Amino acid sequence: MTSGQAPGFELPSLAGGRSNLQDLLASGPVLLAFYKGTCPTCQLTFPFLERLHQGSQAGSPRIIAISQDDSAATEEFRRRNKLTFTMLMDPRENGNVPYPASNAYGIINVPTLFLVEQDGRISQSFAGFEKAELEKLGERFGVRIFTPEDRVPVFRPG
Repeated sequence: MTSGQAPGFELPSLAGGRSNLQDLLASGPVLLAFYKGTCPTCQLTFPFLERLHQGSQAGSPRIIAISQDDSAATEEFRRRNKLTFTMLMDPRENGNVPYPASNAYGIINVPTLFLVEQDGRISQSFAGFEKAELEKLGERFGVRIFTPEDRVPVFRPG
């Protein structure tokens, strides 16, 4: 899924309780970042998403991570990468549908990111590590994500 309306979801939060897309969008746009903790490209990408989160200004989109792992693995990934943004879990088993949010968004590779505007429209999406796309997000958030010292690839598939 690269454009159009974002599918709704309700997922458990690592912090407890549940969150749904409609409530998340009530306070502004969100950046949904689907991932799996064992994915090397996710491990490369998420520290830069934390930079984006830490440097963002009021009114910037909020980052919402959507983990394809269980709560223990999600917590370990959060701790290891010192992540402070919201972490939701897309459970592997939820009734008869594994990964309901990931499937609704057509996730094939992780990480996959979707910038969802407050009206629910997807305005940007990409899979893998794409430096140029992350820089575009940085411009939107008002944050310079990369420093001259960062040695990162231009692209790494998920």
